[in-house]
Amino acid sequence: MLVGVSRSTGQRLLGRDDEVRTLSGHLDAVDVRGCAVGLLGEPGVGKSALQAEVVGHARARGFTVLAARGSQSETHLPFASLHQVLRPLLPRAERLPAMQRDALLACFAMGDSAEVNPFFAFLAVLELLVDLARRTPVLVCLDDLHWMDRPSIDALAFVARRIDSERVVVLCTSRTGPLPFADPGTVEWMELGGIDEAAAAALLEARAPRLAPAVRDRVLRQAGGNPLALIEFATTLESGEHAWTELDDDLPMTTRLERAFAARAEHLGPAVRAVLTVAAVDDGDDVNDVLAAARILHGAPVDRVAAQPAFEHGLLTVAGDRYRITHPLVGSALRQAMPPATRQQAHEALARVLAAQPDRAVWHRAAAVSGRDERIAAELEQAAGNAQRRGAIASAAAWLERAAALSPDPQAQAARLLSAAELGYQLGRFDQVEQIKAQVAGVTLRPRDRSRLIWLEGVFHDGSTGEPAEVRHLVDEARHATAGGDVELAMQLLVGAARRVWWRDPGERLRHAIVEAAREADVPAGDPRLLAIHALSESHEQGPAVIEQLARWPADAGGRPDLAGLLGIAAFCTGDFPRAVTFLSTPVHELRAQGRMSLLAEALAIRAWAEIYLGTFDAASSADEAMRLADETGQSLWAATARIAVALIDGVGRGWDTHHVLLAEAEHTALRTPNAASSLLAGVQLARGIAELGANRPEPAYRELLRVFEPADQAFQRVQQVWTLGYLADAAVHTGRHAEARSALAAMERIAGSSPATGSTIALEYARAVLADHGSAETLFQLAVDGASRRLPWHRARAELAYGSWLRRRRRVVESREPLRAARAAFEAVGARAWAQRADQELRATGERGWQPTPHPRDRLSPQETQIAELAAQGLSNREIGQRLFLSHRTVSSHLYRIFPKLGVGSRGQLAAALSHQVQSSDASRD
Repeated sequence: MLVGVSRSTGQRLLGRDDEVRTLSGHLDAVDVRGCAVGLLGEPGVGKSALQAEVVGHARARGFTVLAARGSQSETHLPFASLHQVLRPLLPRAERLPAMQRDALLACFAMGDSAEVNPFFAFLAVLELLVDLARRTPVLVCLDDLHWMDRPSIDALAFVARRIDSERVVVLCTSRTGPLPFADPGTVEWMELGGIDEAAAAALLEARAPRLAPAVRDRVLRQAGGNPLALIEFATTLESGEHAWTELDDDLPMTTRLERAFAARAEHLGPAVRAVLTVAAVDDGDDVNDVLAAARILHGAPVDRVAAQPAFEHGLLTVAGDRYRITHPLVGSALRQAMPPATRQQAHEALARVLAAQPDRAVWHRAAAVSGRDERIAAELEQAAGNAQRRGAIASAAAWLERAAALSPDPQAQAARLLSAAELGYQLGRFDQVEQIKAQVAGVTLRPRDRSRLIWLEGVFHDGSTGEPAEVRHLVDEARHATAGGDVELAMQLLVGAARRVWWRDPGERLRHAIVEAAREADVPAGDPRLLAIHALSESHEQGPAVIEQLARWPADAGGRPDLAGLLGIAAFCTGDFPRAVTFLSTPVHELRAQGRMSLLAEALAIRAWAEIYLGTFDAASSADEAMRLADETGQSLWAATARIAVALIDGVGRGWDTHHVLLAEAEHTALRTPNAASSLLAGVQLARGIAELGANRPEPAYRELLRVFEPADQAFQRVQQVWTLGYLADAAVHTGRHAEARSALAAMERIAGSSPATGSTIALEYARAVLADHGSAETLFQLAVDGASRRLPWHRARAELAYGSWLRRRRRVVESREPLRAARAAFEAVGARAWAQRADQELRATGERGWQPTPHPRDRLSPQETQIAELAAQGLSNREIGQRLFLSHRTVSSHLYRIFPKLGVGSRGQLAAALSHQVQSSDASRD
């Protein structure tokens, strides 16, 4: 029952032996794995006391403890909580790589960088903690996480997701309710309830031994095992400062606790009350600032001696020049008891004291005014820009909303709200954007702001709804923008409309309307935006013209990664997959260097699919990284896109049944978007069909693949069906459905036209061969082997497998062996084990025996390990690899430690040979 002594209070901690034992176990295991653990519970349940107990255990084990505590008054102040954590480590920032160091210092307005990327700052935080953990294990305590500023929470979540291999434990506390971290899997949460009856009685006896029995029983009953309530109710009643009847009611526990705290402050002198008033609205922790502002508020000198009763009554604590309100409910109680005029005066006093910190000062000036004020609104908007340049997007959005609230002009108010909504979109905050859209819906907007509002419609689905009315609205607004001379906005709106067409086809008329509206904008024929719009909207109809323009662009798009990304999308949607890979490699490189993780996830996902359609199945690293980054940045559609790619690659390599967990997750994402995202569902069906074919189950393969070709099916996708055709034909041949597949082939030939791109050509050549009659089949098989597939091992091997099988069925057994052996060797080389076994089964049917599959060394590595090994083989250092993959250098080192024995190497210099090693087929000598 009794668990030690709280190191922070000197009091015995009661009723938490199981929790302390669990948390101590995490400390004991830190040399094996790091972790992030959270304590979740109602106010006063003892989260902070339990955390303090763990801190004592950690220090006794030699941990370095770093701590921060959230405050309701600081939620608008970017990186305030992160600064608390890192304050002892900031002198070590000079040892960081320059890009990380500058990004981190800029977060705290300590550097010269005008603009930073937050993810490099987050990586700097991780590196500082990891370097510290080389000497001693580290415990990071985050108390009242729910009151921390959003940029700090994002930084700490980034760290928490990457400490599995580090000697770091993160211990959070948060109130019951919405979890502060967007991804619930970031932290292992423990729910704390009240302590049991025996522990509650012991605690009450220790704190208030003189209570009358009747009062004691009522306190126990009212507190319900809440330790803070037990202490505060008893203290208040025992001191006589508050009547029991004012506490004994049906109010929530939080309200009763606030009243108990307020009772402590009621009888204090004016100077102390001034200190408490300022502290309750302060967004910092400097006691000198509070005393200076209290002096202004009180109208007379206020020093630490005068403020001493606030510390004696347990309302404030101080250490050096840093102070804290002892409990969040103390601050809440003080603010609620404060008349509005007094609160405004306290903010005004702080604004005067903080004149040297303009962003903080303007926030307090804004809180000090009772009406609207354009001058302060403009200053807040400027402060929002400062926050955005420091990578504090969430704080910038909050400042813009406050600026909007103070704007006298309704149109200026709407413009600032829309700016906040655009930042909310960057952060993935659907509810915030929807709320702002509702606020401005009834306002007469400026033309550009009206278009900004239209653009925000459906952005969270990346256009996946394909709702015709929504697409039409975007096209109409784009035409208005063009008529008003705002071509940039028109093209932005049309790209958004075209994206909707890709995810879910709204019909031929609207697709064509998008293309016509883009032509009206009168941009050059080779403009990447125009090419992307044409390819997304009418990939077949506009494909030849788009590909002709793409050929005129250099591979790096003239050094413009943003343009290269659009060109990559245009190439992908028209089926020009080789160019798509080339164009998308430029933004992947640049976005990685810039730390722009959300856009990087999209580029990686599209590139992975371009490689898959080309039959390059070592795209696992790209697809896996895209999935992880999209999950981390809250991009569900791109995460689902990457999940399908990972599952498909897995199906080609190892084979699986149709219930692959990643496919199920992707399908769930697709179906929960309005009208369902047919592009995702088509990818799911392709992955399932290929897996069934690899397992030699043609009947279920045909059923899965046919859905992509059925207009009434949710998985119907007019472009992807062309690239799926070859697999459908394969399944049809083995199930006797030649007529149905030939009908689909004829339809696809009409759609693809006379000049199909690489993706369509591969599928058409293969389908024509396997579906041909006996008289023309051999010629078409040779074309399929030596045509568009000639330099693409996967597609050539499929054609050789089909050709060899056809020859064997025609009783040309000896001739069949050569293409079947070539297919088997190629499948094995690309890691398609299930398909290599299919080819071997055909060879065995010819009488050939003795082949045994030989695993490639890369098969032993996870996708992330493969990526790290490849980068190390290129000569990158651990720090360079870590920065590229957003990992700590020690995590990279740990991965390499595991990679070396898997590949049978002893040094980095041997990695390249091990990764490229091709094992000779064991039957080479038997052929």
